[in-house]
Amino acid sequence: MEWLSHLSGGFATAVSLHNLALCFTGVMLGTAIGVLPGVGPLVTIAILIPMTYALEPTSALIMLAGIYYGAQYGGSTTAILVNLPGESGSVVTCIDGHTMARNGRAGAALAIAAIGSFFAGTVGTLLIAGFAPYLSKIALSFAPADYFSLMVLGLVAAVVLASGGLLKAFGMILIGLLLGTVGIDLTTGTPRYTFGSFDLVDGLDFTALAMGLFAFGDIMANAGKTHDRQMMQGSIRGLWPNRQEFREAWPAVLRGTALGSILGLLPGGGATLSSFASYSIEKKISRTPERFGNGAPAGVAAPEAANNAGAQSSFIPMLTLGIPSNGVMAMMIGAMMIHNIVPGPEVMSRNADLFWGLVASMWIGNLLLVIINLPLIGLWVSFLRIPYAYLFLGILVFSMIGLYSITNSSVQIFMAAGFGVLGYAVNRLGCEPAPLLLGFILGPMIEVYARRALLLSQGDPSVFVTEPLSAVLLLTALGLLASVLSPSIRRRREEVFAEE
Repeated sequence: MEWLSHLSGGFATAVSLHNLALCFTGVMLGTAIGVLPGVGPLVTIAILIPMTYALEPTSALIMLAGIYYGAQYGGSTTAILVNLPGESGSVVTCIDGHTMARNGRAGAALAIAAIGSFFAGTVGTLLIAGFAPYLSKIALSFAPADYFSLMVLGLVAAVVLASGGLLKAFGMILIGLLLGTVGIDLTTGTPRYTFGSFDLVDGLDFTALAMGLFAFGDIMANAGKTHDRQMMQGSIRGLWPNRQEFREAWPAVLRGTALGSILGLLPGGGATLSSFASYSIEKKISRTPERFGNGAPAGVAAPEAANNAGAQSSFIPMLTLGIPSNGVMAMMIGAMMIHNIVPGPEVMSRNADLFWGLVASMWIGNLLLVIINLPLIGLWVSFLRIPYAYLFLGILVFSMIGLYSITNSSVQIFMAAGFGVLGYAVNRLGCEPAPLLLGFILGPMIEVYARRALLLSQGDPSVFVTEPLSAVLLLTALGLLASVLSPSIRRRREEVFAEE
């Protein structure tokens, strides 16, 4: 049980006063942005990445991770009380959670969401601690062709599972791949698409791209919108489910945790996909499906457990393989690169304190969320009274300060402004920007591993199909793409994302 000794060392790192304070800061910020619709963890992490330069890598990742899984908690609070999901993974929670609140069971709904989230987060943390070391050892035996095919599978899965049309998602991936080619070719030393600009020699800055695409683009897309925020009247009583509600909720928590833990591993999966899938399954297997939509405790327990389990397990491919399963994980990889940490299977051997400290902080963060969430319900709901004009102005100011601090130059600000226009255009066209970010992160890696494989095979491209593992991964990607193009699956996929 070597991983237990590593985990105890991780707890020693995580409970240091500095890291504990940053974990608390992360989950508090995550809860706050989970409450506020139109912000989300992607925007917040994009804003805060340049501000983590002064922190140790472990401390920075602990805080950024806390923002992500903290947002899953915060989104459920307003979904239940205000019928306004602050985070996409909490959309399904509105259906039965807000109905329970209108029926006088708001406290029970919040408690079910908190308990289910904590249990799922604990299981997700144990999965990372238990399976990540073995997955890292397996990954170390991968040949360059295997890595190439694995990343191709990741991009295909991101296309298939992205919301919106397949063609739009594929277009976003291609744009990301093209943006990733800007800069010096590491193999030949030749500048590519720099147009003679010295500022582009090192490639496009990840922080400027992320902040422009999500923060600036989000401001332009949402600044003129108004939101109907009907606050629930009256006090919240009975912050604990009764025996019948608990009996209905706990099997749903178990099933949601299991499903979310699996779906979180998939590229393009994570919290949102897990919550929708778990709700659909609970409704189908229920003996009383007519109760769903009318305040069924299982309709709150399952999606909340699933989205938190999905959020936690999505760290596994990011930490062990260096492959992001969603946009937030792409941000985390960007943060690691900024701190000169190469994501992949060697993280556990070269940066053991970082890996195990991050894993231990996840359990501590989930415990902190349970402790602080329920007593501060009134504070979180009051956040919804903040006018959007003030909110977005603050985001803009902090973003520009962070961008300028990267190189003490205004170049990053102008670059982010350009990507902000791109982000706005993407939003107006109904495209999801996360696949673009995945393409930008994985594109250079795909190129590197493809070239290594071709060099080792002396230019023979058949190496990608003659290597057994590489062939299986490519066939899986091809099968996944072919299946989603079938009329029935394509129609069902469009219905699911239309509901979302």
